[in-house]
Amino acid sequence: MIRFVQKALTDIRSNRFLNLITIITISLSILIVSVFMLFFENTSRVIEVWNQGGRAMIYLEKQFSQEMLPGLKETIFGLGDIDEMVFIPKDQALDKLKKEMGSRTDFFKTLKTNPLPDAIEIKMKSHGSFEQIQGFARQIESLDMVENVEYGQGWLGKFLNIFNLFKMTGYAMCGLFLLIALFITANTVRLAFYSRRLEVEIMRLVGATEGFIKTPFYVEGLFQGFIGGVVGLVILLVGYLTISSGIAENLAAYVYTDIQFLSVKAILIILFSSTFLGWFGCYLSLKQILK
Repeated sequence: MIRFVQKALTDIRSNRFLNLITIITISLSILIVSVFMLFFENTSRVIEVWNQGGRAMIYLEKQFSQEMLPGLKETIFGLGDIDEMVFIPKDQALDKLKKEMGSRTDFFKTLKTNPLPDAIEIKMKSHGSFEQIQGFARQIESLDMVENVEYGQGWLGKFLNIFNLFKMTGYAMCGLFLLIALFITANTVRLAFYSRRLEVEIMRLVGATEGFIKTPFYVEGLFQGFIGGVVGLVILLVGYLTISSGIAENLAAYVYTDIQFLSVKAILIILFSSTFLGWFGCYLSLKQILK
């Protein structure tokens, strides 16, 4: 096996340009795939956090009175999935709104009555999906004295739809770039084989087996795929370290951000896929040449 590795390294050095083109192609393809995986991993983590301990506001009917509060609280707690519950009287809500926005507008000076409803703020327990949150909110909305439940369903639902569409598009683009890398790898092996065709014919004349002839090419393909994967991940890591801190600082005040690099499992999958890509391109090319 050591002899085959040495032979593959010698061939790589003797055909540097062809091998460099293959490695660059694989690394760019792996980079694009890795970018999508990095985005999907971090976005899925954010969605998971939103589904865990999400907050919701329960707005009550005008006919509601504080005498009804203990019974309503008990009913809501009876539905389960509640960690915390805080009653917010409409007068308290208006005072808070005046403190936050009073200096920006004269609207509150024209108010004769309080237009805000009484509300209950709740912190929900973990949910496995957005659909479960929707189902739980509908249960609360069906209760007496509950007018509406607000939990960001509008923007969150749209975001999830866009994310799922982007995910499907990402998978299609990843597949396309991997096919391009496979095509270029196969053709590079074909060119390398033709440059050594005389050597292969001599080996056949002296009785070399097909396995003995093919193995250096397979090892060369494995090296190309592995190196291409490593280069692609290194480029991604440099880009991640360059921009992630700035993104986190700008968004931390508005949304939950916990931008992380690819998990060890994802890195191993990428390296295995790139190595397999190099080998498989070599396999397809040799299968057509050595019929």
